[in-house]
Amino acid sequence: MLEQVILWRKIDSPGHDACGLWSVVGGWRLAGAATFLAEGQPCLLQYQVECDSFWRTRAATVEGWMGSAEARLAIVADAGERWRMNGVEHPELAGLVDIDLGFTPATNLLQLRRLSLRVGQGAEAPTAYLAFPELTLRKLEHRYQRVAEDAYDYEAPCFGYAARLQVSELGFVTHYPGLWEVETRR
Repeated sequence: MLEQVILWRKIDSPGHDACGLWSVVGGWRLAGAATFLAEGQPCLLQYQVECDSFWRTRAATVEGWMGSAEARLAIVADAGERWRMNGVEHPELAGLVDIDLGFTPATNLLQLRRLSLRVGQGAEAPTAYLAFPELTLRKLEHRYQRVAEDAYDYEAPCFGYAARLQVSELGFVTHYPGLWEVETRR
């Protein structure tokens, strides 16, 4: 069952991202397509993330292109939180439960839903991060502090990024300062 669809506009360069969230048997599916300009090259990346009923990532796919380079990635997190990308294990990510696709604001939803913070609560939320444009997996430290029903103070220290994120009632980021802004949602 489709829960919500959303369309973002990229702020720092031309581009859009359209995404939907579905409840499926045993969990959740997040799927979308981002098209934007990166390093002077047009990009189109379609993505899908499968989560269990507790919002833990189980699998993700990314397909598309960046300029003339094709991308076809299959990422799997098994029940023991061991991560593989295109069959190659990444032991440095063992124990992580969330994926963060670095080219879209969509995957913040997964962390926010899994953490289920009340106003005033905060949490560290390290993720298996698909770095963009490299398309490599690595660990990324995040921190969220819920400051209102519709807002979180967010930090990604390795990027020197800190901002207040506005979110929808389901947890989609609607305002990601300097990066993404929602155009519409249903």
